[in-house]
Amino acid sequence: MIGLVDCNNFYVSCERVFNPKLKGRPVGIMSNNDGCIIARSNELKALGIEMGTPAHLVRHQVERGEIILYSSNYELYGDMSHRVQSILEEETAGVEPYSIDEMFVRMDGFEPEALLHHAKGLRWKVGRYTGIPVCVGVAATHTLAKLANRIAKKHPGYPGVCILHADTAEARALLQQIDVGDVWGVGRRLTERLQVMGIKTAWDLREADAKRLRRKFSVNMERTVLELRGISCLEMNDLAEPKKRIMTSRSFGRSTGNLSDLAGAIRHHAQRGAEKLRAQKSLARAVLVFLKTDRFRPDQPQYSPSVVVELERPTQDTREILHAASEGLNRIYRPKYGYKKAGVMMLDLTDQHRQQLSLMDTPQTEEDRQRSQKLMATMDELNEKMGKGTVRLGLPEKHAPWHLRCAHRSPRYTTQWGELMRAYTDEGSANGVKPNMIGPK
Repeated sequence: MIGLVDCNNFYVSCERVFNPKLKGRPVGIMSNNDGCIIARSNELKALGIEMGTPAHLVRHQVERGEIILYSSNYELYGDMSHRVQSILEEETAGVEPYSIDEMFVRMDGFEPEALLHHAKGLRWKVGRYTGIPVCVGVAATHTLAKLANRIAKKHPGYPGVCILHADTAEARALLQQIDVGDVWGVGRRLTERLQVMGIKTAWDLREADAKRLRRKFSVNMERTVLELRGISCLEMNDLAEPKKRIMTSRSFGRSTGNLSDLAGAIRHHAQRGAEKLRAQKSLARAVLVFLKTDRFRPDQPQYSPSVVVELERPTQDTREILHAASEGLNRIYRPKYGYKKAGVMMLDLTDQHRQQLSLMDTPQTEEDRQRSQKLMATMDELNEKMGKGTVRLGLPEKHAPWHLRCAHRSPRYTTQWGELMRAYTDEGSANGVKPNMIGPK
């Protein structure tokens, strides 16, 4: 059996762990540069504020204290996600992260009653040890586990946990209540085409002719139908296949035409891309660099160039990737434009253990290769232990335009020593410190 553990309103829940006063309040998390709302508490949803609402449209509600908005605190969210995963790894036979707030877990070998008890125990333990509320859905396949989790979250008869067995009257009744568009992997366009065929619910899709749907759509649609019937078509770790391309990019806090500013942004993205390459044990043969002006300012001149720079050989060495990315920037940069976004993409990726040099690649001695691997491994290890960005090539300017605008970010309580929470006691009141308060520095 496969379980899906999904953290409820994850970004908001992370904020509430360290600020309990937010519980019961309408809270939203804003996107990069505080542009729009990307995460909402149930209380905020109840006010009718939609996902993606521009933050400036609700400014008056913020000023009146009706809602609370925070800037994204990805460092905190990532660390809390890792803590949740660590607990699941202790309590299950295998964990397969699907996103920052969703993880598939292996739950084989349990009798039905013991399975329910174990799922409830997982939910309790994650909540008790991290403060993050989760829902657990369990079924024979990934697709059914996703639906079981949805039921656990939204159906009042399954408070937080749902075990869904494919060939039961209970499963039929539940799947008949779920729109086909809510099935994992069925997007909006597919939903419209399926509805024209009379397939409107998850149960309708399960009962449809799998071969016919394969001919009309794709093999993935056939697999979805089979998974809804309880026939597993995905193995654990299938979702964790190495990416074929790695993109790192970001919109700027404000536009800039300064080459030094752009070089800092490209340097940052190239280093992050190289780290991701090493994390999935891949090598890149080429690097794409791009710039974009602000398309929302048609009154300003527009210029959105890109260039691909081939590397001397397949590599994951940050130094070689930085050199290529810098060369690419110099090729496409034009002054007198206000750039709003920059990015770097790693292309033509290959497994580091199956590297095949072509006749055009520049050879590298074994000594140089080992020295490169040791240096990069040391950098990654230090950054993992001491915090992201502890060791990097080149120093970024403190107030560079490409830095995110995050005026309302909460402290990074779990990853930055200077932002740890401080607890005050009665003894502190003698020194003029307000007692009985817990809060950030």
